[in-house]
Amino acid sequence: MEKIKNILKEAIHNVDPVLLACTVLLSLISIVTVYGAVDNFGMSKLRMQIFISILGIFVTVFIAYFDFRLIVDKLWLYMLIGSVVLLGITLIFGTTGVSMDTGQKSWLKIPGIGMIQPSEFVKFTFICTFSKHLYTVRDHINRPLTVLLLGAHALLIVGLILASKDLGVALIYIAIIAIMLFCAGLHWGYFVGVILLAVLVSPFLWDHLAYYQQQRIIVGFNPELDPLGYGMQPLLSREAIAAGGLLGAGMMGGSYYEILPASHTDFIYATVCEKFGFFGGALVILIFIVMVVRVFMIARIAGGSDYGGLICVGVGGMLIVQILLNIGMCFAMLPVVGITLPFLSCGGSSMLATFMMVGLIHNVYGHSYAARVEKNDTIDIDISLLDS
Repeated sequence: MEKIKNILKEAIHNVDPVLLACTVLLSLISIVTVYGAVDNFGMSKLRMQIFISILGIFVTVFIAYFDFRLIVDKLWLYMLIGSVVLLGITLIFGTTGVSMDTGQKSWLKIPGIGMIQPSEFVKFTFICTFSKHLYTVRDHINRPLTVLLLGAHALLIVGLILASKDLGVALIYIAIIAIMLFCAGLHWGYFVGVILLAVLVSPFLWDHLAYYQQQRIIVGFNPELDPLGYGMQPLLSREAIAAGGLLGAGMMGGSYYEILPASHTDFIYATVCEKFGFFGGALVILIFIVMVVRVFMIARIAGGSDYGGLICVGVGGMLIVQILLNIGMCFAMLPVVGITLPFLSCGGSSMLATFMMVGLIHNVYGHSYAARVEKNDTIDIDISLLDS
């Protein structure tokens, strides 16, 4: 019993209080919002959100206990192989989500558990393995062969996700990869080359997108082009945000969210704004800003002596892109690509996976910081972006 207490005490000691406060606050806002819309969302959504929030906090503390270096150093290859196998199984046996008709194969039905989205959990393993890979080749990262191997590592995962037709999640992975490569010191010329290549092959890629994907992109930047079709969802979302005004319609108030598709998942931010107004929406954004800034501060604390800083950069990049894309589509400014809002959107897979990744940040904070303080080292990080 004493050993369990010591383990729990050490795990809690590794947890960063600022980051934990942000995740708890966002989870509480989500639960309150879902409670206020329970007549429309259903009691099952409320129970799931409460359960995942509590489970997520326990998982965060659990992950914070184990030294990430001991785990990743020994298991990185198994993580990579397991990710490929899991995505491959999803590609073969997967299906679309509930009430979706997009042709995606990104969900797996697990007996006794229900529907899960494996690509969300693979974010965790991918950030670990790619960080390890980047740190291993840090001294010769700009060599063509090194870049080729890093590209193969990334393409192995992103290619399987693209094959499942989940463009939204693939975009998140691509953003994570680009941010991690940039922060690891990859020469800007490689980025220019990739951008030019993307421009050249874009006509070919466009022809291979599904019709609904093409329409979402076209209408996404101008929803008024199809206000009764593909533009209806973002326009309704914008109306819901506007209807909230300054103070909102109240926790039990509002009506736009009732007719807004996915108002409990991808468009939860519109529901928050309708119920709690400008101040509620601004509070959410403020908490996200504090969270992201803290993640990159921890990246600096982690130092350049291991790949903990790169793990933080990967998770921080994921949060930035996912938040911007989600809120952008809620304001009808960006295409609807099926991206959830971290800690707010209903959904077991996305929310639990995000808790796991934040657990990684706590882990890096606890172990990297403690190790460097014990050695009386200066706290610094040798990542080009963060040094600037």
